Amino acid sequence: MDSASAAPLEMCSVRVGKTLFGVPITHILEIVGSAAVQPVPLAPVYVGGLVHYRGDVLTTVSMRRLLEMPPIEALPDILVFDGENGYFGLLVDAVGEVLTVDRAAFEPNPSILDSRLMQLFAGAYKLKDGLLVMLEPKRLDPMTLAAGVAA
Repeated sequence: MDSASAAPLEMCSVRVGKTLFGVPITHILEIVGSAAVQPVPLAPVYVGGLVHYRGDVLTTVSMRRLLEMPPIEALPDILVFDGENGYFGLLVDAVGEVLTVDRAAFEPNPSILDSRLMQLFAGAYKLKDGLLVMLEPKRLDPMTLAAGVAA
């Protein structure tokens, strides 16, 4: 094992419902807290809406909608990523702390996981008190999701 693969990984933890998810901090451009999201009529179900972001319009993806969870009253937090087709946001219930995970604690997705969820999740890290489900931003890009729906 080389030193790069043995080095711990810093993950931004986020909550959606009771589940703890993680995104490598190197993929996150910015965290926007409690932003008002403008709905988009006739958009695919996973599109959370549009947000004014630094003079641009940012398309957001709703983790709640992707997971077929009911909406909540609180304004979501937004993680901003730079995708292949420009910036996009990921709506989550709450952004938590930065966690340092041991790469050796990574487990790939179980084979019994629904194929749609396998496409969203990269696997999970075992923590002392639970699991941190790893999200891969490029899998959550609205254009990637649209291609998956069309396939």
